[in-house]
Amino acid sequence: MKQMMSFTINGAIFEGEIDHRRTLLEVLRESFGLFGTHKGCDEGHCGACTVIVDGKAVNSCLVLAATVQGKEITTIEGLAQEDKLHPIQDAFVKAGAIQCGFCTPGMIMTTKAFLHKNPNPSEEEIKYALSGNLCRCTGYYQIVEAVKIAAAQMRKEA
Repeated sequence: MKQMMSFTINGAIFEGEIDHRRTLLEVLRESFGLFGTHKGCDEGHCGACTVIVDGKAVNSCLVLAATVQGKEITTIEGLAQEDKLHPIQDAFVKAGAIQCGFCTPGMIMTTKAFLHKNPNPSEEEIKYALSGNLCRCTGYYQIVEAVKIAAAQMRKEA
């Protein structure tokens, strides 16, 4: 059963007839063409589908799209401003935290929500914050370093 739904995604309003049983992940990718949010395990275990809803990192594969109407959704596509990477994206590049790239959008979105709440984290806090995101390439060292770099850069810019 489809119904008209409206979403605010990356600051823009998206509307469409959406099956009320669709997940946010499915709607982002299939209805609105936002392919930066990756489909991994489809069970909430890998973090590849992480987006930010009203400031909180969520696994979009576990959220029904109908439940986020009227909320602010941010995807990886919403971070860079024109040709300028977000400091977190830039830090991931500088630290070599991008290997195959599959987990990267979810890692970055988790980092964004985390650093918003904790702008000066310890290494242990970073590791705990990222514990819901899986990477099969880097061994996490570069990812943790990227979060440290991003945190320092964002504090400097604040």
